[in-house]
Amino acid sequence: WQAPRLQSLPDASRARLLSLVNLALPQVAATVKESGVGSHGATLGRLLDFLEAVARRSAYLSLLSEYPHTLERVIRMMHASGWAATFLTQHPILLDELLDDRGGIDDPAQVAASLDARLQEAEGDTERQLDILRETHHAQQFRLLALDLAGELSVERLADHLSALADVVVAATVRWAWKTVASRHVEEPRFAVIAYGKLGGKELGYVSDLDVIFLFDDEDDMAPSNYARLAQRFITWMTAHTPAGILFDIDTALRPDGASGMLVSSVAAFERYQRQSAWVWEHQALTRARFCAGDAAIGARFEAIRDAVLRQDRSSSAAELQDEVRKMRRRMHEASPNRTPLFDLKQDAGGMIDIEFIVQYLVLRHAADYPELTVNLGNIALLRIAGELGLIDPALAAAVSDAYRLMRKLQHQRRLQGQEARVEHAQVAVQAQNVLDLWQVLFA
Repeated sequence: WQAPRLQSLPDASRARLLSLVNLALPQVAATVKESGVGSHGATLGRLLDFLEAVARRSAYLSLLSEYPHTLERVIRMMHASGWAATFLTQHPILLDELLDDRGGIDDPAQVAASLDARLQEAEGDTERQLDILRETHHAQQFRLLALDLAGELSVERLADHLSALADVVVAATVRWAWKTVASRHVEEPRFAVIAYGKLGGKELGYVSDLDVIFLFDDEDDMAPSNYARLAQRFITWMTAHTPAGILFDIDTALRPDGASGMLVSSVAAFERYQRQSAWVWEHQALTRARFCAGDAAIGARFEAIRDAVLRQDRSSSAAELQDEVRKMRRRMHEASPNRTPLFDLKQDAGGMIDIEFIVQYLVLRHAADYPELTVNLGNIALLRIAGELGLIDPALAAAVSDAYRLMRKLQHQRRLQGQEARVEHAQVAVQAQNVLDLWQVLFA
């Protein structure tokens, strides 16, 4: 209460704040008792940080005072997740979402239509459009967070919804950023965003980066420069810090020739690179890639190129493929050493990256004979298919799938608390050993 921000409040606001804290104290105690985990001090500390951040905004204090169920929801959310507490403190406008008792998840097509209409109203005002994108994304993300913390979404379903939401935001950003390119030579850009990594595999988390590349298919002399401007503008729209926050960090390192390559590539140049120049690790990354937004015809061409590249016959270079995958995994180990006594769910041997590499290897090694392996179904489904095809032991495939599911859940739980994705070794010892057993079978 001695904080300068609180001491300088008008008497009425300070009285309302004190009343809220007195109202919250028994609710904090009841929430901690009901959950059986966590501490009164941590939950109350998060709540006080939040109240201090919004103390000068009397509308928020009034809202919490007038709608006690909203205060209760805030307390439950802050008790359940340190990350959620920080998110709400940074974006208190999301309190309005807690007043909405509809629940459920909005259809992506409806979100896209509503977002497009709001962006249309703000046409010509780029700053306002950037905020609209952020407000829409944060509101939808917050609804998912509330359902997540209520136990109504599995990690897999949550990731599907977060990925679909990101697709909507990416598509809207491409559409409206193009309208700000003064030298644009066509009304509809012949341009596509291709998703890799977590977005490509539909495993997006609340704070995941977007791994993307940009393709175009346009013979106009202005096309390369205009689409380069569009790509740069897309990155700016996504990453700019505005009063409404940030959308996503963007990583374009997976484009042809990496950081030394062009920011945008023609479809023909991309195909030539993938067939003639790409490294094995780039083909590994391609197993998780998909068309995300933009010109659907370019998306279809990308998917055809992807299938053809992944289905190349690698039987004559099987040993070389094994060796390349092993070497890349070793480099990743060395780049991210774990100097703690805990098990790193992502990076350590027997962890999630090992599982991802196993699946990528199985796709590259066997897709020539079993094209169903190139369907971007996710690691768990592809492990099951590999087991059914007899490429790996079905029981071991199921065990490794269970390991991946558990590790993703534990990682998610840790990140909700704002913690590193590391756990005691004993907590995942059996699962990690199953992963190592399958790794040994494939790469011994």
